[in-house]
Order: sequence, then C-alpha cells, then structure tokens
Amino acid sequence: MGLLKLRKNKRYNYTPRFYDDKGEGSPFQMKHKFDAYRKTVGSNSGLKTKINNAFDDFKNNPDRDANRRILIIIAILILVFLIIIDFDLSIFFSK
Repeated sequence: MGLLKLRKNKRYNYTPRFYDDKGEGSPFQMKHKFDAYRKTVGSNSGLKTKINNAFDDFKNNPDRDANRRILIIIAILILVFLIIIDFDLSIFFSK
C-alpha cells in the first residue's frame, strides 16, 4: 500500500567546504546586509505595525533625495494610469 504513503526525504550530512565552526551564524542562513538597520525586517507582527514601521523607515531615511524621487515616480505612474483609464483630469484644474 505504498500509494497512500508519502516518501520521506533523504537526509544528507553536508558541511560546506569553507565553513568554519567558529564563524558567526549558520552558513545556510540568508541575510541581507542592511537587515540590522531596518525595523521592518524580522518580527511577524500585525498589518498595522508593519505599515507603521514602513512609514517610520521612510521618514527617518537620511537620504531625502531618494524619498523625493520615489514620490515623483509614484505620482507620474498614477497620472499615467489615470490617463490610460480616461479619467477626467479637468476637475483638478480651475478655469
């Protein structure tokens, strides 16, 4: 009755060639180099906390030019989207 049972995965005892037992952390752990400086990475909290942390990261970013550039790009994309769906843009301009 092997049809209903799942196969077990094979286990390998693999150690990387250049892994030093005294090294920091696991060699298999994938970690971004800026994760230590960001609040949004790590904790699995609620949606409201994630959004608040993202806004705090955005506000406290020392590179203000990058923030301005992102806002300009978002505004241009929204304008292009409104033009594509034939939204009446004349309500934004007075006569």
